[in-house]
Amino acid sequence: MRLSIFADDIPLLARLARITLVGMALWHLYVAFVGTPGPYVMRGTHVALALLLIFITVDRRGMLTSRTAWYDIPLAVAGLAAALYPSLNLDYLYSRFIYVDPLTPVDLAVAVVLVLLVLEATRRMLGPVLPLTAIAFLAYGFFFTSTLPSVILEQLMMTTEGIFGIPIAVSATYMVLFIIFGSLVERMGVGQLFMDFAVALTGRQAGGPAKVACVTSGMFGSVSGSAVANVMTTGTFSIPLMKRMGFTPAFSGAVEAVASTGGQIMPPVMGAAAFVMAEYLGVGYLTVATYAIAPAILFYVALFAAVHFEAKRRNIGSIPKEDQVPMGLVLRERGHLFLPLAVIVGVLLMGYSAPFSALCGILSVVPTAFLRRTTRHYVTLDNILLALENGARNVLSIAAASACAGIVVGVIDITGLGLTFSNFVISAAEDKLLIALLLSMVAGIILGMGMPTTPAYIVQVALLVPALVKLGVQVEAAHLFVFYFAILSAITPPVAMAVYAANTLSKARIVEASVAAVKLGATGFIVPFMFVYEPAILMQGDTVRVIVVVLQATLGVILLAAALQRYFFGRLRIWQAMITFAAALLLIYPDWRLTLAGLACAGLVLARQATRPAAPALSTGE
Repeated sequence: MRLSIFADDIPLLARLARITLVGMALWHLYVAFVGTPGPYVMRGTHVALALLLIFITVDRRGMLTSRTAWYDIPLAVAGLAAALYPSLNLDYLYSRFIYVDPLTPVDLAVAVVLVLLVLEATRRMLGPVLPLTAIAFLAYGFFFTSTLPSVILEQLMMTTEGIFGIPIAVSATYMVLFIIFGSLVERMGVGQLFMDFAVALTGRQAGGPAKVACVTSGMFGSVSGSAVANVMTTGTFSIPLMKRMGFTPAFSGAVEAVASTGGQIMPPVMGAAAFVMAEYLGVGYLTVATYAIAPAILFYVALFAAVHFEAKRRNIGSIPKEDQVPMGLVLRERGHLFLPLAVIVGVLLMGYSAPFSALCGILSVVPTAFLRRTTRHYVTLDNILLALENGARNVLSIAAASACAGIVVGVIDITGLGLTFSNFVISAAEDKLLIALLLSMVAGIILGMGMPTTPAYIVQVALLVPALVKLGVQVEAAHLFVFYFAILSAITPPVAMAVYAANTLSKARIVEASVAAVKLGATGFIVPFMFVYEPAILMQGDTVRVIVVVLQATLGVILLAAALQRYFFGRLRIWQAMITFAAALLLIYPDWRLTLAGLACAGLVLARQATRPAAPALSTGE
């Protein structure tokens, strides 16, 4: 049987592109196995392949195409040559004095071409927001500082502080492997495993469909690292089922959007930006996952509680029996597909690097799928090649975003804008940490609007983290703070990309869906403030203190969900919801006096509900 990658019904150039995509994936696997070459070779080849493939496979409207326009061919060749230029001239690169020896006309021409092609490639893959942001920073550097344009271009192409900086290094060494891993496990049936596992785990509970969405999207989002992609994958099943069971369209879409967004903060894999954070912090990826585990649990406990309260408020029951799946059957037929995830976690716990752990996970996927007859049919050469092709194709947007973010970071570094912006935040906050945190939150959400999490986080690290650290915030907490708001921009109006994606499936009014998403994700907006003021949330400090603080915060976020959904052990009147909301805030902040006050408030509401009959459940239309 002829492999689909060599199909005769596609143009020759498209067939070559598919072969190159597979080759790109295999090259990264080979490098992960034998060892990474020098930084310019590794990063330059990664960018070169990405630019070549973007211009061949994506047209100027940003649509995938099998017929490459004639004018895209020279762009693809120019992108390949410009990105490889530093690695092909290593002797020249290492023998010159940076910022002292002038660039040759060829250097300048190649740098200009590379910057322009990175901007155009990013526009095609991700839309105009990130390229326009990079152009704004370039304009600032060229026209509003004393830095010479040639020095800026040198910074961007001839050093590892610009396009070939940390973002693209992480894309080329960490993210590409985990993306290939995610693509491979998906082709081997793990997506169906996640769905069946979630149905078996929560399908029999009140509001079962929405709880299935929480579990499925959290698990799938941790592997995929993309909120929008996650919505479009799991939402096709969960949103119609939620609507059919009685949840409003706005609530159904919001649950899927928030659950998918939260997957990026959920270990063991988390989103792509987590690997960038590990590189910036100079720690292992497992350490970042340790920091993130308690905040992620709080996020999903609050979401799960909100879904439960809404289901009780509307008297929505479990998934229909015909759609339920026994847990024993799920584990017998597909449970072995959890093994590749266990391999990654196990290798990380043994102290090995994230790339090696990802490689071990990748190598375990096919043998694992071959273990049982129920999944053995996935193991075909065609399926494996498609997984490699799709994985490499998914890498293209990350590579473009990382290269474009490198332009922003390079300009910030060479012009001193980061220091200037940090001083501005400190001055505007008048040295008050809470005000600085609020300003950083707003700035982070604005910077993240319409941008993928990784470049949004990278820009915020350069602009916001130094200011927070100067005001006494722990470095780890400062990074996680901006990381959270880079993620939450996906559900924050007016540019809530995950909500927009969910709305294509739920058909809800965008305003109603956005409000519902903010309510469901409210804990995500509060948790970052919690771990800034209380490091125990990040698993730092005495074990007893960590346990007490996390349990207290868990109760607080459950009460917060109850207040926002106006249901606890029965429907809450407005004054009861306000007291419950106050109790939640008092419990969330770790102080024993505030804790006692919060418990008293919660007890008052419980006592009131115990002595008064519960109000009837809402009808579906209310």
